[in-house]
Amino acid sequence: MPLNGAGAGARAGARAELRVAVLVGLQASGKSTFYAQRLSGRYALVSKDLFPRAARNKQRRQMRLVEEALTAGESVAVDNTNPSPEEWGPLITLGHAHGATVTAYWFPPDVAGSLRRNAAREGRDRVPDVGIHATLKRLREPSLADGFDGVREVRFDGHGGFVERLLSGAW
Repeated sequence: MPLNGAGAGARAGARAELRVAVLVGLQASGKSTFYAQRLSGRYALVSKDLFPRAARNKQRRQMRLVEEALTAGESVAVDNTNPSPEEWGPLITLGHAHGATVTAYWFPPDVAGSLRRNAAREGRDRVPDVGIHATLKRLREPSLADGFDGVREVRFDGHGGFVERLLSGAW
């Protein structure tokens, strides 16, 4: 369920283990589709893509929405590129402060595939190709040393879905 400033969460009334899923990968790498197929309904969604284009302080707003979800007892997925510790570090800290398990979902870079999928997008969903290349320069594979409790690799399965593989940490 998207959290864009209003709305209830994906786990109303549930007190299961709190989790934070940090999706890490290039634009058009499949992160949003993966969320829709694998995490939707179990994790509230926070994505800067859902904010109004002119929204200010998107990072602060994202952190506030993650905080609100965790405080409400909801697991949350952060669907942005999250290319480096600069972006994922505060999410790890916040998740752990709420006792949540924080897992990175790593989408290894496939620049040609991302450019191809991005070219098929329309309107606001399409990002300039230079944005994909700029993200690639900053993109780093997450690891347990970064503070994650687990790291999962996610790849397309060739049939419209995904294959997940545990790289390290808890499954």
